[in-house]
Formats: sequence, structure tokens, C-alpha cells
Amino acid sequence: MLGVALGVAALVTVISVMNGYEVELRSRILGVVSHVTVSGWDGRLDGWQARRERLMEVEEVNAGAPFIELQGMLSANGRTSGAMIRGIEPALEATVSEFPSYMQNLPLSALAETPFGVVLGVELANTLGVLPGEKVTLMLPKLGISPIGAVPRMKRFTVIDVFQAGMREYDSSIALVNLGDAARLARLDDQVQGLRLSVVEPLRAPAVTQRIATEYPDLAVTDWTRQHRNFFRAVRTEKTMMFLILTLIVAVAAFNIVSALVMLVTDKQSDIAILRTMGARPRGILALFVLQGATIGVIGTLIGTGAGIALATNLDVVVPWIESLLGFDVFPADVYYIADLPSELRSSDVLTIVGVSLSLCLLATLYPAWRGARLDPAQALRHE
Repeated sequence: MLGVALGVAALVTVISVMNGYEVELRSRILGVVSHVTVSGWDGRLDGWQARRERLMEVEEVNAGAPFIELQGMLSANGRTSGAMIRGIEPALEATVSEFPSYMQNLPLSALAETPFGVVLGVELANTLGVLPGEKVTLMLPKLGISPIGAVPRMKRFTVIDVFQAGMREYDSSIALVNLGDAARLARLDDQVQGLRLSVVEPLRAPAVTQRIATEYPDLAVTDWTRQHRNFFRAVRTEKTMMFLILTLIVAVAAFNIVSALVMLVTDKQSDIAILRTMGARPRGILALFVLQGATIGVIGTLIGTGAGIALATNLDVVVPWIESLLGFDVFPADVYYIADLPSELRSSDVLTIVGVSLSLCLLATLYPAWRGARLDPAQALRHE
């Protein structure tokens, strides 16, 4: 009974954590990347204002914002780090991303008020050793002509604030600048590289992408599911494998039910034989042992389900307690994408786990019950 309970509790807890991890990861990724990205085939998009208005008329599209992305090197205090420089229109960017809520001190609109200002990811700022108000130098992998010859294009920026998206991948590599400043650096004049679109339901992004690509064949269209397809496929595969692996705990407990009932049948041979001689039918003996094994499975499953639900819904209390007890972080931020342990309990998963557990326990009773039902009373009572 305890074996079944342990297996079910482990299954409910781990699957809930995997669900929470997937949802949290998707939420943080969608807070930085766009649901749908539209750009010109040559990397330039003319008349983005008019195109944005037309794309806003596409069904399920509810917002759009221009962007320019540049790869470069940021340096300060003798330190250098590669970065993705993203030029944004602060007022419109707030409609397609969560950057306004990630800002530490100032609103995102402050970016438009400071000439050549930059907002750094918190990990990137720590790497460079800079604070708001200090200067960083941006170097682009594009050559400019000077009296001493060809040199990399460089520009000094003022750090106005930092943001924290909660994912090291973004916090350590993204720097936000105003769209006009990025256009001057990229020599795009009034052009942009593309538009970031937000859709009503992020999971419907592939359908919206197909619709836009059909209506506007002159545009290159992609969505977040293509950019992170392998990542989320790996998460789903890991969830499936964890389910199968932890189901083996329940299977081992079910095997214990088999061995326990086989020993019980052997021990109770004379009692079974007496019942048979008093008129008990094999079907009744079969039902008796099936009922006993099923009772073990049902009680164990109910205990495990209750324990798993209690643990899965209180991980935010249990994990800090374990960390304080052990004296170190179980999930350090510099190793894991997400430093906490999210959990999302889904009724469909719980019902599936309960169904699998009960099925395994019921199957485990069939052989011992069949063995007890086919017992020959004469053979069993010969030595009594």
C-alpha cells in the first residue's frame, strides 16, 4: 500500500513540476520574444507604420511594434561582453512584450527621453560592472572609414536602467536602445528590420503566421514556436519519459501485490479448499482475492494522490525549507533557466495517474486470484 502511495505521490508531484516548468518557461520566453515576427526578405522593411496598420487588421493580431536587432560588443571598466542590441519603440514595445514589468527602477518610456541611452539585462550589467548613469561602449562588426583607416563602428551609450526577465539567457545578452538610435547605427534611416506582433492566443501563432504569409507573400514571417520548437519538444519528451520512469515505481508496488497475494493463497490453501467443499464457486474465490488486491491498490492510490496534490501545491514552501535545512540553493540561477520550482496541477494528469495506478494494481491481482480459484480441494486437504 505504501509502495503504491509513494509511486503515485512521486508521479503527481513530478508531472506537476514539469507542467509548471513548461508554463513558466513559455511565459518568460514570450515576455521577451514576439509571438509572430514579420520582416523584409532583404532584412529591411519600408513604411513600417502603414504595414503595421494593415497587419493589425489580420484576425487574431492585437498589437505590433517595430524592431532593429544588431549584434555587437559592449565594453566598460576593461570588461567586454557580446550582446544583442535591440532597437525598440518604447510606447509600442509595451504592447508586445513584458519589458515594462521587467524594468528595475524607471519606466521603459525613459529610453526615448535619453539620447543614446541603453537598458541592459541585469546579468549583462553585472558582467560589465556598470550601474545606471555610467557609460558603456558599443562596438559593431561593421567597418567605418576614419583618418587612420577602417575601424569598427563604435558609439558611447549611457546606462539608464537594467531589466530582469528571470532567464539568464536573456538577462545576460540583451541590451535595449531607442529605435531611432539603432536606425542611425545600422544606417537604416526611416527603415526597420521588421515588426513584432502579438496575437490573442500565443498557441495559435502558427495559424496566424500562415495567414499573414498567404496574404503578404513579400514578407518573411515566422513565429515563436518555430524559433523554440526543439526546446519545447525536448521538454515534452522529458515529461513523457519521467512519467514512464516513475510509473515503474507503481509497477514495482503492483509486483509486490502479486507476491503478497501468491503467498496468501499458498498460506490459505486449506481455507480455500474448505470453502470450495462448502459450495463456494471458483468465481467467488477469484472475486475475493481480486477485491483484496484492488483494496490495497485503491487505498494506496488515494493516499498517494492526496500526498502528491499536497506536495505539488506547497512546493513554494517545501523547497525554501529544504534549502534552509541544507544550507545551499537547490536550483542556483547560474545553472538553471528558472531558479525556483514552479508547479501546475492539472486534473487531467491526476486522473491519468490514478487510472494507470488502479489498472496496474488490478492487473496484479489477476494471477494470484486465478491461482486461488483453480485450487483443487482434494489436493489441498490431502495432508490436513
